[in-house]
Amino acid sequence: MLRLPENLGNLGDMPERRTVALVTLGCARNEVDSEELAGRLEADGWELVADAADADVAVVNTCGFVDAAKKDSVDALLEANDLKGHGRTQAVVAVGCMAERYGKELAEALPEADAVLGFDDYADITERLQTILSGEKHISHVPRDRRKLLPLSPADRQSAKDDVAIPGHGETPEQKIDDLPEGLAPASGPRTLRRRLDDNPVASVKLASGCDRRCSFCAIPAFRGSFVSRRPSDVLNETRWLAEQGVREVMLVSENNTSYGKDLGDIRLLETLLPELAAVEGVERVRVSYLQPAEMRPGLIDVLTSTENVAPYFDLSFQHSAPNVLRRMRRFGDTDRFLDLLDQIRAKAPEAGVRSNFIVGFPGETEHDLAELERFLTGARLDAIGVFGYSDEEGTEAAGYDGKLPEDEVAERLARFSRLAEELTSQRAEQRIGSTIRVMVESNDGEDGVIGRGAHQAPETDGITILLGDVEDLAPGDFVEAKVTASEGVDLYAEVTGPVGARA
Repeated sequence: MLRLPENLGNLGDMPERRTVALVTLGCARNEVDSEELAGRLEADGWELVADAADADVAVVNTCGFVDAAKKDSVDALLEANDLKGHGRTQAVVAVGCMAERYGKELAEALPEADAVLGFDDYADITERLQTILSGEKHISHVPRDRRKLLPLSPADRQSAKDDVAIPGHGETPEQKIDDLPEGLAPASGPRTLRRRLDDNPVASVKLASGCDRRCSFCAIPAFRGSFVSRRPSDVLNETRWLAEQGVREVMLVSENNTSYGKDLGDIRLLETLLPELAAVEGVERVRVSYLQPAEMRPGLIDVLTSTENVAPYFDLSFQHSAPNVLRRMRRFGDTDRFLDLLDQIRAKAPEAGVRSNFIVGFPGETEHDLAELERFLTGARLDAIGVFGYSDEEGTEAAGYDGKLPEDEVAERLARFSRLAEELTSQRAEQRIGSTIRVMVESNDGEDGVIGRGAHQAPETDGITILLGDVEDLAPGDFVEAKVTASEGVDLYAEVTGPVGARA
């Protein structure tokens, strides 16, 4: 454990501002959590730096979803630990889902981390980091099922949530705007603290946190907690602030956006909120992610396919399409119902983008089940497909199932369906040749050309659009109309045909 000389005192006694770097792994929700931590730290006088080597403390926001993500998190912690003794870095701290999920166990297994902090530590992050820098040992939490921290009834959660730490929902006491450090999200009254950690023209906004679904393969609800919506006013204020920071595309994230509003007394609240978000000055595109097929409503489909500046984009969590497998997953639907849902969407917006993830090799999965999944994928015309091989997640119901398949059989099924997914998504991209799409420019570095994304392409997951023609003056955040001329895998090539920045 690193100890500082006693005569250095605490952070508040030091004339030099302490520096902190946030290293973020995992999903867009984690990115929002990191920016909340950054806002809290800067409000308390910390200087944020981009490189962990330049920081007194490297805070690693970990992912605890699957084994590969856990390994990446451990590797990032070890890499940050290697900086100690070679530069400014004095301490490495783990936060995020892996830290919350394992707590004391992770601290004991990974002594290279100077502390492992859970969600309950976020509101007091400065105090925790001060303690660590002063050489005192932080006692990590013993993990608990966070679903039990809020009432079972969603209607009772809003009045109880102030007593529970929910990342991305953090509020500070009322402050005057003039008293705030430059760059913190403005609003009068209680508000969410946030500091942007990059200048990307796209940013995520948390719509809610937690999940009430009980999918047998998923451990996320146990450490993220029960579903809690953010107030519409909070989401709107944060979106307005992001627009002032130069954000042109906002992506709404949570564990399950289709449940938004159920704990606020209005399950259709998203249909009301989306047009308001799309009308925020400066925002050219609103994208909704993480939709549950079983909870899709005709009204929500209408809003997603017909509202100006809302992307007709459907990130649907199908996971499989064989009824036998879905029931063991504790999910609903089947091939024909899912295809019918897609028909409803495309009847409203023929060029709508659709992506999904699937698990193969689930306990009890048969060749007949695989044939059913192949039937669905072949008919679904998805723009992006993620395929994962099943593996046990500790603490989940499926980990105790019988009918487990050998690892080599799971690997074979994963390889087979990954090839199929690549072939089908390539075909879908080819079908877009000749169409006109609205592209947001993400980069123009002169080396890789001008890169952007159409409405059917979410950041980092769904491919890109390479823009051709008169593109020299395009900058990140610009919007152009472009005609698709070719495709390569899921990526498109498109010739610019329309003006920069025009609202569709």
